Amino acid sequence: MEEKVTFKSDGLTLSGVVHTPADLAPGSERPAFLVLHGFGTGKDGSTPEILANMLAEWGYVAMRFDFRSCGDSEGEHAWIMCEDQVEDVKNAVSWFAKQPYVDGKKIGVIGHSFGAAVAVYAGGVDKRIAAVISSCGWGDGESKFRLQHKSKAEWAKFTKMLEDGKAHREKTGTSLMVDRWDIVPIPKHLRGHMGKNVHTSFPAETAQSMYDFRANDVIADISPRPCLLFHAANDSVTPTDQSLQLFAHAKQPTDLMLLSDVDHFPFSVDSHRAREAVKGWLDRYFPARTA
Repeated sequence: MEEKVTFKSDGLTLSGVVHTPADLAPGSERPAFLVLHGFGTGKDGSTPEILANMLAEWGYVAMRFDFRSCGDSEGEHAWIMCEDQVEDVKNAVSWFAKQPYVDGKKIGVIGHSFGAAVAVYAGGVDKRIAAVISSCGWGDGESKFRLQHKSKAEWAKFTKMLEDGKAHREKTGTSLMVDRWDIVPIPKHLRGHMGKNVHTSFPAETAQSMYDFRANDVIADISPRPCLLFHAANDSVTPTDQSLQLFAHAKQPTDLMLLSDVDHFPFSVDSHRAREAVKGWLDRYFPARTA
């Protein structure tokens, strides 16, 4: 079953969809997951919807929702800031834990790409989060961007964009809008997996926020709660190196899984290996049902 819901985050109304498993008995509770979308996309028609359906099929309650300024949620158009999204996760946990069908002590977070970085950071700073799954995420904005803009010319163009954004803000008091592909390049053949309501431009401050964001600094604080770092072994969007960095900074129990037959959207191509790998990890560390 699916139900459209709303909840508040810093005075803004955020929009979500709750998925409940078919065998959820009235009055019972289940472990649950918040499903976090990628950079400037949304909850609908993409990886979050696939993941929410997958988790509900496995017996979890799942809520996919639009971060502020994305999709159907309130907020200044395209004003995407990493710290704001972490606050949205915290507020989503607060709302979700009060729902009668959710075990408030067993709320996990799963995020993809940008949402994965936010999931790891939120798990590090919010002890209420019981488990974290990062899918093709990143831990250090600067090193991520250096690998996404590899050549000397590409890096010079990217850093000039950041400098121009600061100068424009100082001169005009307004944001310099920049193309999304100048922030995060994505091969054209993969763009169809991004879903609905995709932002095509952002304020330069968004790129700066991502540049400064470091989930590496807090991932160790997830321990002793379980964490899974899942990544395509040859990711053409978010460098695989980012999950290796996260793993190097993490404490146990943290698992790192690299799959060779998928790219940046592993669940959008119906990869049985990807699904089976995540299901096996969940059965061990965060089962939907007790034996």
